[in-house]
Amino acid sequence: MNAPLRSSDGDGAARVSLAELLALRARVGKAALPKQISRASRSGQQSSRMHGRGMDYAESRIYQGGDDVRRLDWRLTARSGRLHTKLFQEEREGRLLIVVDGHASMRFGTRVRFKSVQSARAAAWAAWYAVKAGERVGLMGFGAHDDLLAPRAGPRGALALCGALAAWDAAPAAPRSEPLSQVLQNIARVLNGASRVLLITDGACSDDASRRHLVQLARQTRLGVLAVADPLETAPTPVGRYPLEHDGERVEWIVGSEHQQQDLPRLLGAGQARLRALTKATGVACRLVNTAEDPFDAVAALLGVRGRS
Repeated sequence: MNAPLRSSDGDGAARVSLAELLALRARVGKAALPKQISRASRSGQQSSRMHGRGMDYAESRIYQGGDDVRRLDWRLTARSGRLHTKLFQEEREGRLLIVVDGHASMRFGTRVRFKSVQSARAAAWAAWYAVKAGERVGLMGFGAHDDLLAPRAGPRGALALCGALAAWDAAPAAPRSEPLSQVLQNIARVLNGASRVLLITDGACSDDASRRHLVQLARQTRLGVLAVADPLETAPTPVGRYPLEHDGERVEWIVGSEHQQQDLPRLLGAGQARLRALTKATGVACRLVNTAEDPFDAVAALLGVRGRS
């Protein structure tokens, strides 16, 4: 598990396979791009709304804390009696920031592959799609690997992202924990104009303070959350005996009664259940994918992709 990465090391089950991440590029071919929403020509595929002058006026909305007071719409404010801020539309190249959970809880799986491997596959597919859409793509890790890859354009951006994912997976994992609320604050600090953010996590790091920061981040960028889970975390456990190992200690979990069938999902799936409750309460787009599924549909829904690959 801790051997340095060489070429396409990784079995695609317990370890990330770099060869598999690179091969996902071919699957992007049949995915349709979202409809362009701008009337003007552009260098990339995305348009965004920004605060600024010398750009086309888009609309006005209720003033929100942190808005630039120089952008206040005084006429609408006078008519309505409530502060309003002007929004302007700027044509620019889109940027997708993919944020991947590297906590120890991600290195777990009972069906097909580890959650860490599934999250890498989802991140790689999103990166290849972003390249097709003409976006720059960046990568941020948290938990065991607190690293940041600056957004890059073209295939080189996706290649760098795939290489980083494989290298992080092969490196020794640091025994550190980072609450989701802190992660969300870190994302806000490094957005650097990212028009979209895809957060991939199993939710084990979710905390109560995350709610406020989810709302704040969703105001700054288009945010989507992919919740990765093992089937054992989301459905009743079939009757039987289950050998489990943690930190070199092996135990056998015996499942017999109906109550016992709910014990493991309740215990192991607490994180993803918290995460889904948080996103539902805040209106943030969230999709669930388990380790035995193809993550395409879930990622496609979060990125607004039409059609299937």
